[in-house]
Parts: sequence; structure tokens; C-alpha cells
Amino acid sequence: MTNPQTIWITGASSGIGKALALGRAKQGAKLILSGRDRIRLEEVAAAVAATGGGETLILPFEVTDAAAMAAAVNTALEWTGSVDVLVNNAGISQRSQAINTSMQVYRDIIEIDLMAPIALTQAILPHMAGRGSGKLVFISSVAGKVGVPLRTAYCAAKHGLIGYADALRAELSTKGVAVHVIVPGSVATNVSRNALNASGVKRGVSDKAIDNGIPADEAAAEILSGIDAGQREIIVARGMELAMGEMRRTPDVLLDQITDMVAKGYIEKMEAQGS
Repeated sequence: MTNPQTIWITGASSGIGKALALGRAKQGAKLILSGRDRIRLEEVAAAVAATGGGETLILPFEVTDAAAMAAAVNTALEWTGSVDVLVNNAGISQRSQAINTSMQVYRDIIEIDLMAPIALTQAILPHMAGRGSGKLVFISSVAGKVGVPLRTAYCAAKHGLIGYADALRAELSTKGVAVHVIVPGSVATNVSRNALNASGVKRGVSDKAIDNGIPADEAAAEILSGIDAGQREIIVARGMELAMGEMRRTPDVLLDQITDMVAKGYIEKMEAQGS
């Protein structure tokens, strides 16, 4: 019998993060649940226990707090001795025209949706690469593939996240660490209600498209199935959003070409030129 995986999920208190936790709990995984709200994380942990799932560690921290993140990484690695899967899910969206939007909104969204997952990944990376195994999961968006109105900051961050993940995948392709990019469309969560308006205040109302979106548990099931199948880019959408995502999907042949470049010594050659 194999040892259960230790899976760390940020943004685990609701929506896709919570659904992913419950999905993996049914398979006996040990779960590290992170978010800002300890009480809501405790509710998710109770829901995990109700499924008969594995152990949970509640690890609340603010993703923009570098010291808190560093402490969380140490605690996470000490809990079972490893983090087998890191799911970068925490994030915030936007609903405002660029012409009206404060630069602070851009700074805040890019810090939360792009810089924070990069920082957490960079902190976990030596652990995974050093032991030659692991999975890094990045929750982006169809808005990370297509420029969507009223989401200029969100699109900038989510496009950037895919760029980082794709380049990182290539670098890790000879080190045993997999990288998965998730591209959800409208999923029935609080993402629109929590989105920032032009002045940086939470919007407080939802969108019809979100309310009628894919149930979070269904989206999570598709994500987990894609990860288990080794898919590098997993689009979880319906209708027009699915069509847009597929239109901008990164072809597997291109990802294979980049991987082949690394296998043939591209990194070593480039580094040798700069030494």
C-alpha cells in the first residue's frame, strides 16, 4: 500500500479550492488547507473528516505576507516531511473598466494572483526538485488566455501565471516535477462577489454567468481527472468559454518541442554562454 500524498491547497476555504480538497480527501490524501479565514478552513476540515478522508492541517496565512508565507512553508514541510502536490488556487478577480481603475487595484491583484503563487512555488521548488518528484498546479482562467473586458488587471496576472508555469515546466522536465495549468471558465463560486471594483472595494454582487456556471465539485472532478491523466493544460469550461479556451490552447506539440530542447541541453548551453 502506497503512502497517502500530502497536498497543499491555497484558497481552500471555498469554491474550487474546497472542492479539490474534498475530492482528494475521498482518496485518502493528507491535506494542508490554507486561506486567510481560520474558521472557514476549520469548516472545510470538518467536511473532509465527514467524508472519512485523511488528516488535515489548517495553515492560515495572508499570501502577500512574505514572513507568514515563509513560516507556513516550514510548517507544511515539517508536517509529513514532504509536500507532494502544491495547488496555487488563492486569488481575486476584478470588475472595472481600465480607464476608471486605480493603479493600486492593479498592484493588489498582480501581487495576489501572480506574485504570491510564484513566491510560494519558489519556496517549495527546492524541496520537490531535490527529491525528484512532485506536482505544481496553477489555477489560472480562460481570462489568462483571452483578454476579457472589465478584467484588465486579472487578465494581466493570469496570463503572467501561465507564462511562468509554462517556462517552469520546461525547466523541470528533466527533474521529475510535473506542472499543470488549469484554465477554468465560469464556475459557481464567490469569485465575482469578491471581485474588486475600480477603487479596490469588493463588488459584493455576483454575475449571472458565474451563478449559472459549472458547479465547483464538477469543475474539481475535471481538474483532478486531468491531473491524474498527466495533462499539462486543463481547460474546464462550457459553451463559448470552452471555445475561446480551446482556440488559445497551447498545443501539446509545442510543449513537447520545448521539453525536447531542455532534454538536449538547452539550459546548460545557455548558462555556459553566460559564465
